[in-house]
Amino acid sequence: MLNFKQIVTFAYDSEYDNAYDLKIKKNYSSPKIYDANGDLSKRWYVYFSFRHPETGKLKRVTPFYGDANTYKNKEDRLEILIQYRKTLLKILKQGYSPFEDNIEVENKIISKKATSATKKETPEVLEKKSTEKDEAPKMPIKEAFDFALNYKKQIVGVTSIRDYNNKIHFFLKWILKNHPEIKTINGLTKKITFVFLNGILERTSARNRNNYRTVLSSIVQVLEDNEIIDSNFIKKIPVLKSTPNRNKTYTQDKQEAIFEYLEKNDKVLLLFIKFISFNFLRPIEVCRLQIKDINITNRTVQFKAKNSPLKTKIIPELLWKELPDLTKLNPEDSLFARDEIGGTWDTKLNNKRDFYTKRFKNGVKKEFELGIDYGLYSFRHTYITKLYRAMVKNSSPYEAKSKLMLITGHSSMTALEKYLRDIDAELPADYSEMLKNIND
Repeated sequence: MLNFKQIVTFAYDSEYDNAYDLKIKKNYSSPKIYDANGDLSKRWYVYFSFRHPETGKLKRVTPFYGDANTYKNKEDRLEILIQYRKTLLKILKQGYSPFEDNIEVENKIISKKATSATKKETPEVLEKKSTEKDEAPKMPIKEAFDFALNYKKQIVGVTSIRDYNNKIHFFLKWILKNHPEIKTINGLTKKITFVFLNGILERTSARNRNNYRTVLSSIVQVLEDNEIIDSNFIKKIPVLKSTPNRNKTYTQDKQEAIFEYLEKNDKVLLLFIKFISFNFLRPIEVCRLQIKDINITNRTVQFKAKNSPLKTKIIPELLWKELPDLTKLNPEDSLFARDEIGGTWDTKLNNKRDFYTKRFKNGVKKEFELGIDYGLYSFRHTYITKLYRAMVKNSSPYEAKSKLMLITGHSSMTALEKYLRDIDAELPADYSEMLKNIND
């Protein structure tokens, strides 16, 4: 007799797709995945409850692990557990019971595997499959989105998943208010989503509308990939043209005046800006830094970058001499902690970035009457522009870009060239003589 693991594995391998009628009173709970909150050192599994024949109550049965815990990354482990869950649900619908003899279930699975290679899809079979598919129970809309968000949690970073959660929560709240009749995920349509996105566009901007579309499409794609819905209809909703806000570069005079002002009024913010200016870090990357991320011996800094999990950069002498004695500080402390260098600051990453953004706005921007186009990010643009123009004076553009790419941390030459174009760092030489020749 096959044991429980063999039944699930056998059914999974044979891709057993027949559906059977559900009993009026279900004898089992829908199988769920336990992912240990993403901790790969713990065992992940699929679990469910089954109605005990003696007590008549649902009782948790032994979880199913299979080979899931042999996978060493979150995405692969979750993927195999999703397949186990789907297969387990099929055999439960078949009549499997952990408290009874399952010979009939075994025979059906074995029979299906033996005949699958020769069985033809006749019109009658296709029609039956279509009918069974239509009659299959659909997942509640909130449960479907929760499932997809949990999947995404294993793949994307904390900041991204927070953005996903906020946008999906707002979308579901809108659905509940405007379309309370939609109970299951199959009730959601392209038209309804289009109306929601149009509302975002009217209240905010094309860019924000596109951001919502991107998040919804990414989540719904998970549902398609896991066969919870037939297709990702959001991909058919067009992206609107939008002009992103761009941080302008500072003039030499303005940059020097800002540094002089901060030297007198806010040295912590000045050092924060110098990490952006001299090390070409993004503001949120500076906010992530802890004392232990600074290698005192090698004079390097390690940080989580936008385009990679971990990057290492040298700290130039110009910046190194600005740092205090880090050996006296707690390695676990934040490098920038409100009004001090080195200290505890227990708050979310976005809150830290917002703190320094507002500090810059209320101090520097107010003092120098800077417009919306100038911000902390402008210092990164300013110094990359300065560095590139200095390099290209004594070398070819390609050679200058090759050296610059190592310093800025761009992932490719194409990415760097696009960035330089966007900030107008790459300008042509004076073409007055050509204009004269045209006039002549």
